[in-house]
Amino acid sequence: MPMNAALEGISSEVKATHAHTVSWAAGLLRSRISAGQLAPGAKLSEQKLSEALGVSRNTLREAFTVLSGESVVQRIPNRGVFVASPQVEDVREIYRVRRLIEPAAILWGDLPPDALDRLDAIVDRARTALAEGSVKDMADANQDLHKAVVGLAGSDSVAELMEKVLAQMRLVFHALATTPDFHSQYVERNAALVVQLRAGHRDEAAAELRHYLDDAERELLKHIGSL
Repeated sequence: MPMNAALEGISSEVKATHAHTVSWAAGLLRSRISAGQLAPGAKLSEQKLSEALGVSRNTLREAFTVLSGESVVQRIPNRGVFVASPQVEDVREIYRVRRLIEPAAILWGDLPPDALDRLDAIVDRARTALAEGSVKDMADANQDLHKAVVGLAGSDSVAELMEKVLAQMRLVFHALATTPDFHSQYVERNAALVVQLRAGHRDEAAAELRHYLDDAERELLKHIGSL
């Protein structure tokens, strides 16, 4: 998506908050990237972004520094700031983090009925996307399900960490835009995970999720390495 399109709606978000800080600006850009609205390689115009966000260029530059440290954006001397394109080691680091926090959320997080209902609704969306052959919608549903799984932990700090991971995952998914089989094979694995949680089989669900993440990492490394 072109940056101008990705900036649509930011002005209304700006009006909804007075926290025009470095962390706020970084968080808003991160959320746009994790939603797939800013693609790998997209140049981030300092002038347009500072105007759209209503922040100074210094604040924006500090936000870029935060995102650069998360491997979400990349500074290229004499060219500017660009949304990053993940490499092999980035994928390995993403999955190191995911293997720690996602199974833990399943093992020890809260499982109220409404949380399970939300997971079921996401599975339904994924199945619809699969039936329609929509790679983007399958990727969106997958992101939302894993975000909701981590949300079971009830921790704002862990949720913030997952938001960073999801932003990096979205960049990886862009490399798979023409590879629908990657996403389709996980639709029913996600559904099976929710069934296990509904049955109270937390240990089994956590173990299966670890295998799931191992399989996904291997496939992504093979694909990224071939590009």
